[in-house]
This record gives sequence, C-alpha cells and structure tokens, in this order.
Amino acid sequence: MEDDVLTTLKILIIGESGVGKSSLLLRFTEDTFDPEQSATIGVDFKVKTISVDGNKAKLAIWDTAGQERFRTLTPSYYRGAQGVILVYDVTRRETFTKLDNWLSELETYCTRNDLVKMLVGNKIDKENHELDRAEGLKFARKHSMLFIEASAKTRDGVQCAFEELVEKIIQTPGLWQSENHGRAVQLTDEDAGGGTCGGYCSLL
Repeated sequence: MEDDVLTTLKILIIGESGVGKSSLLLRFTEDTFDPEQSATIGVDFKVKTISVDGNKAKLAIWDTAGQERFRTLTPSYYRGAQGVILVYDVTRRETFTKLDNWLSELETYCTRNDLVKMLVGNKIDKENHELDRAEGLKFARKHSMLFIEASAKTRDGVQCAFEELVEKIIQTPGLWQSENHGRAVQLTDEDAGGGTCGGYCSLL
C-alpha cells in the first residue's frame, strides 16, 4: 500500500566516472554487485521505499554519468532534489580533488539551499588507499555534509548512507513537506520567508 508512505524524495548520486555510483545504487536497491558494471550512459533511475524512524519514504534515486559529455542533462537532473550523495573512490585521489567541481555544480543548478548532502568514500574493500578517513571527514565537515566510508562490493556502509541521508531530510521539514500535496500542506506568504525564498532558489 502506498497510503502509508510519508513522502517521495528525489535523491541524486554524483561524482567522477568510475567511483562506483551505479554499484552503490545497485547494492542499495537490489542488493547485488557486478564487478563488470559498465559506465552509465546518461541517467539511470531506481525507486526504493525504506522505513526510517517509523516513517516510510519512497526514494527516487537518480544516478548520473560522470562524463562531461552528458552535462547537457544537468539542470533538469538537479531540479527539485532533496538529497545528494557525492561519491569518491578512496583509491583514486583525483576523484576526491574533483569534488569541489561537483559541489559548485550542485550550487549552480540545485533549486533548494537546504538540500542534504552525504559524502561517501567508496571502495574501502580495496588495498592501496590514497585517502584516509580523516581527509574525507574534514572535507565533509567543511562543507556541512554527512560522511561515511562504504564498499558496494562488501555492503559496508551502503544501507547506512542512504538511511542517514533520508533521516536528515525528514528532520528538515521545509525540505519535503511542501512537496507532499496529498497531505494538503498550504504554503502561505509567511511560510515562504521573504528574502530566502523559503529554501527554494529560483533559476528563472
């Protein structure tokens, strides 16, 4: 039954090509892992309903290609997202240094300023780490993000990453309640909060 679903949330997974975005998504939604996972072309999309703190949330999770040539999708991809997972590969430092580019893209195209961000250091099952946990944590704190290290291969941290992200979104009422037309939430002018556009940054 869909009746007891509190809200539907749009979650994005972004990061450089090859960091394991699709593998994380597949592990979370279908509990499978394909070591030969091919690069995403354009956008992949999966839906999963989870319960967090007794609340059911339906997640529409968008997985993008990390390659530049698919950048034409960007504005529509980011629009309306309530949560984003930024992924880097702990064995490839360049995927970490490029996170700043992804964050600036997020700020450019995102339509909400209270979007919840989760940083995931993926592939911790591998040897030859080029980044330690402390570096990821420091970057996450600097940018007010949640942080977890994970492995799509071994399942470590994957469920936890999505659950913590959703929990934080649900704890940020203005982020999802206005989406919930079924709950008859009315936004008055006072709610819109004058100068801050009530958490919505217009791109017009």
